Amino acid sequence: MSTLAEKLDTLSQPGWLVNLMDTQAVRCHACAHRCLIQPDKRGVCQMRFNRDGTLMVPWGYVAAVNVDPIEKKPFMHFLPGEDALTFGMLGCNFHCDFCQNWVSSQALRDPASESSGAYIQQVTPEELVQYALRSGAKIIASSYNEPLITTEWAIDIFTLAKKEGLRCVYVSNGFATPEALKALQPVLDGYKIDLKCMTDEKYRSVGGNLQMVLDTIKLAYELGMWVEVVTLIIPGFNDSNEELWESARYLVSVSPDIPWHVTSFYPTYKHLDGERTSAEVLQRAADIGQEAGLRYVYAGNLPGRVGSLEDTHCPNCQQPLIRRTGYIVRENRVVKDGTCPRCSEKIAGVWY
Repeated sequence: MSTLAEKLDTLSQPGWLVNLMDTQAVRCHACAHRCLIQPDKRGVCQMRFNRDGTLMVPWGYVAAVNVDPIEKKPFMHFLPGEDALTFGMLGCNFHCDFCQNWVSSQALRDPASESSGAYIQQVTPEELVQYALRSGAKIIASSYNEPLITTEWAIDIFTLAKKEGLRCVYVSNGFATPEALKALQPVLDGYKIDLKCMTDEKYRSVGGNLQMVLDTIKLAYELGMWVEVVTLIIPGFNDSNEELWESARYLVSVSPDIPWHVTSFYPTYKHLDGERTSAEVLQRAADIGQEAGLRYVYAGNLPGRVGSLEDTHCPNCQQPLIRRTGYIVRENRVVKDGTCPRCSEKIAGVWY
C-alpha cells in the first residue's frame, strides 16, 4: 500500500513559481517562505518538492469540493447570496494549533492527518468548471487548505472559469509573494485574507511573519482584487484592545472600505483547552474597528447572537442594506450599480 506522500507525488506536475539554482536546488516562490529545496526534499508545506532539479507541485485532484454560500468563506461584499463552488487540496505553509481544517491542512506534517488521503479525488480543471456551471454557482473558490501552495493548479482552473463568466476567489492566510499575487491578478477577483494577530512573535508561533501578511493585504488591494480580512478572535491570544486597535488601524491605512470580519473561536485541534469567544468580545472588537474608521465590520460564527453585525449598512445614512442570518441573505437592497437606494452612497464591493 502506498503512503500518502507517494500518492500525492503521483498527483503533481512541474511548477513555474520557481527559480532554478546551479546545484539542482530550486527556490520556490509560491509563498513567503521562499523555500530553497534540495533534490529529493520538500518545502515547508510538504506538498511542493524537488524531483531531480524540477519543482513538482500539486495538480489534478481535490480533497474536498462543495457548493455553498459565498458568505461562508466569508465574503460579505462579493455577489451576496450567490453560491461558490469551493475546492481544496491538502497541505499548508502554517501550523496553527487552532486550525479548524487541520485534517486537510496538516497532511504530511501531522500523522493524525494521514486519513486525509481517503478524501482525494482525481479531477481535471475542465470537470471542476463544468461542475460549477451545472450547480448554478457564479463563483469558484480555492479554500479548505492553503491555496497559495497550489497556485499553479488554481490558475489553470480559474483561467477556464473566467472564460465561462465565473468569478474566482482565494480563501487564504495571506502569506504570499509578489510573484504569486501578480501571477494570480489576471484571474483572481477576490481575496479573503486571515490577519491572525499583530505581533511577529505570535505569527512565528504559527509558522508565519506578520509583515509579509500585511504586505499581502496592501498589494492585493493595489492590484485591484476585492479584499476582505478575517481575524479569528482567540481569548488570550489576540483579543487585547491594543492588538485589535492595531489591526483595525492598519486596515484603515490601506482602505477604510476593506470589510473586517471578527469571528468566534471554538476549541479544536491542539487548542482544546481554550475558551470559546463570546458575543460580547466580538462586539468589543467590532466597536474598535468601527471607531478606528472601518466602514464595514462584521461579527461571525455566532449567528443570531451578534445583532446587526451580521448585516450591511450604508456608511453614510446607516440604512440597512443587506440583512443576514448566518450564511443566509434575508434581504439585499443594494442597487445594481452598487449604491444605497436611500442616499446613493457608493457601497464598496463586487455586486454584479
